Amino acid sequence: MTTDIRPLVAEAAVAGSILIDPRCLSAIEQVLRPEDFSMAVHQVIYRAALALRRRGVAIDPVIIREEAGRMGASLDSKYLLELMDNTPTASNAVEYAKITREYSLRRAVVALCDHAKQQIMEGIPQEILGDMARNVSRLQQEGVLDDLISTEEAIGAFYEHRNLVDQGKAKRYVSTGYRDMDMLLGGGLLASGMYILAARPGMGKTTLALNLADRVAEKTGPVMFISLEMDIEQITAKRISRVSGIPANHLLMGKLQEEEYAKVADAVYKLQKAPVYINRKPGATVAQIEAMARKENGLSLLVIDYIGKITPDERKHRNNTRYEYMTEISGEIKTLARALKIPILVLCQLSRANESRSDKRPQLSDLRDTGAIEQDADGVIFLYREGYYEKKKTGYAPEPIEVILDKNRHGPTGTCELAFALQSSKVTAMSNDPRKAAKEYLKQQSIC
Repeated sequence: MTTDIRPLVAEAAVAGSILIDPRCLSAIEQVLRPEDFSMAVHQVIYRAALALRRRGVAIDPVIIREEAGRMGASLDSKYLLELMDNTPTASNAVEYAKITREYSLRRAVVALCDHAKQQIMEGIPQEILGDMARNVSRLQQEGVLDDLISTEEAIGAFYEHRNLVDQGKAKRYVSTGYRDMDMLLGGGLLASGMYILAARPGMGKTTLALNLADRVAEKTGPVMFISLEMDIEQITAKRISRVSGIPANHLLMGKLQEEEYAKVADAVYKLQKAPVYINRKPGATVAQIEAMARKENGLSLLVIDYIGKITPDERKHRNNTRYEYMTEISGEIKTLARALKIPILVLCQLSRANESRSDKRPQLSDLRDTGAIEQDADGVIFLYREGYYEKKKTGYAPEPIEVILDKNRHGPTGTCELAFALQSSKVTAMSNDPRKAAKEYLKQQSIC
């Protein structure tokens, strides 16, 4: 079997071009990293030349050899002369650099496949596929200045996106199903965006997330709801409760009458039409969530309940503190949203810090575990109910719940109100504008 010497010839020509005409270095740097060279001697020449260029020092073969020595490497003078003799001109340096980069990617793909083969006997297939998908994405994005585009190219890409949107082939955003929330967000949840829905335990974030998931599934398309805190039966009871009006705890533990069974049957019939997928297993890593999301084609939204319950990958976070692995998980979710090109709504618990304040409305500083959550998120949404702290028993009557958009990377922040019915796990719009009459009605209902 013959060996393809083309990659070695190409990278030798790159090194030779740098030696005979250092002016080509800036163009080569736009294509290649030192790691793209398969031979160590070519890497050393390239690294030495780059180091000299950054210091503003004149570059020639003698100075490159001296610089390599300072870097702890040795370059043979005879080999440098051979490279220069075999490279008659530096005019094709960029083309040789592109060939070198291509073969570097080929080696990386082979290494990726070999690694997957080693892991397959002892690893979990979904996790291995998730790792492969992330590594493939990294390889696709990896590079240097050649991956940058000009303003003209960026504008062209924007118009291509607009064309797809106008043809209905690309989603700019996903409507939450609540007009006031959509107006607050500037239209809805941005595709490829990571959104945080945060509140204190029991405030209603899971209930709102489930209501939102059902609305998106009914109007836009399939939704995946990853529940890491509640069983499938509990999640399903909340969904049935919303449609039937029967309290979720009664659906789970009470004795149902014939009339109630009829309401449950009607609710089930309606829910079956909404494509909402829920995870079976109680725990999941980000890699496993990614594998589940990629399994279902055409997802419109991914909901994760909640970030603090995501299982850390032991291979990555074995010795990490909670702060460190939560920072990593936040970044992985943001990357996943961009890879899937759909919004991801991530539920998050708040610390107790707000409970010591007179105004208990949450703030960004109340987010737990890591500041990366706030930094990575395209939007941070808080929930606040006065009744939560006043401990009022409202029964079946709905109460106002404030939806506070405290961070919005793509527009202004603000607040709107929804009507929250705790007993029936239902969140509805306060009313059509103007809303004063509806608010007054709700107040009267809570008094009665």
